[in-house]
Amino acid sequence: MKITEIETIPLSVPVSPARVLASARDSHAVSPFLLVRIRTDEGLVGTGEVSCTPRWSGEDAAIAQRVITRYFAPLLTGEDPRAVQRLTLRLDGEIVGHYFAKAGIEMALWDILGKSLDAPLHVLLGGAVRDRVRTKFSISGTDPAGAAELGGWAVEQGFTAMKVKVARGSVADDIERIAAVRAAIGDDVRLGVDANCGWTRDAARAALPRFVDHGIAFLEQPVGLRDLAGMAELRVGSTIPVVADDPIGTSTDALDAVRAEAADVLSVYVGMAGGVAAAQRVAAVATAAGIGWTIGSNLELGVALAAQMHLAVATPGLADETVPCDLLSPFYYDELLLAEPLPLEAGWAYPPVGPGLGVELDDEQVDRYRADR
Repeated sequence: MKITEIETIPLSVPVSPARVLASARDSHAVSPFLLVRIRTDEGLVGTGEVSCTPRWSGEDAAIAQRVITRYFAPLLTGEDPRAVQRLTLRLDGEIVGHYFAKAGIEMALWDILGKSLDAPLHVLLGGAVRDRVRTKFSISGTDPAGAAELGGWAVEQGFTAMKVKVARGSVADDIERIAAVRAAIGDDVRLGVDANCGWTRDAARAALPRFVDHGIAFLEQPVGLRDLAGMAELRVGSTIPVVADDPIGTSTDALDAVRAEAADVLSVYVGMAGGVAAAQRVAAVATAAGIGWTIGSNLELGVALAAQMHLAVATPGLADETVPCDLLSPFYYDELLLAEPLPLEAGWAYPPVGPGLGVELDDEQVDRYRADR
């Protein structure tokens, strides 16, 4: 089997207006993506997805498209797509960085391998180690009444865990938002906070005692992107688990966080790591260090969401009881561009069962959201 063509399709997909996510880093109302299709001489087609929000990925759709068409396509054309690991290593040797673009290619390669063997990706990764994965909802850092309304809506959908965005103003503003959400969702819902790097060390220290009053279960990325020392400092004497999210991309990043004693849990992303296998290596660092890991989100569409779901069910050490996963895209987009929905509901995600990634694109939806026309 040989690769004959690599196609890229830029997309622009709006977030449902009622659930636009405002955080300390940005307000996320529209998501740019790049779909990747790898075709073979035996008729099999693999699909991948690149998140192209530069604040997260470091590359927009035009950059990712150029990297794939100019560097990756000539390198891969004529190769056997089933040699996933060997080809992924060649991508790393061809160009530094561009992890999201590499992840999109790797997803498509796994998809072809799974289809060729009639096996889901999680089986190729060694098989499911859990039957389902706990998930949470993410509440925008909007005004307290709006945040409370979102929390109430999420409970109605069936969520029993969620987080609320903070660091959108003063600590007093954050506590007011948290209190409003807690009043709306009740005491039995697991509630964390996500600062998205937005607090100073002093602000985070001032907020910590107030979190205990509102039953906060975890604290995600309280201080700056590279302030691992500040995160380690916050952990001292605190009973609230600290999650390292934004600075965790590769296994090297994970090792830096472990050495700094900066976190109790690491967020793992297929896109930020550079692919599914690379994301498993990030998770392995956390597990080897005796700390947990969870799945983070770049508000993926259906293809990358499926990859994250396979990763979650097949990889040991997941701490989804402490910090449920961010497998939540169906609750933010009206359409995921898939012909059939993924096995995901409020509060739980299950192993996709089809071969490869277990998804097929809805071509009409893809056409509707194309950004190159």
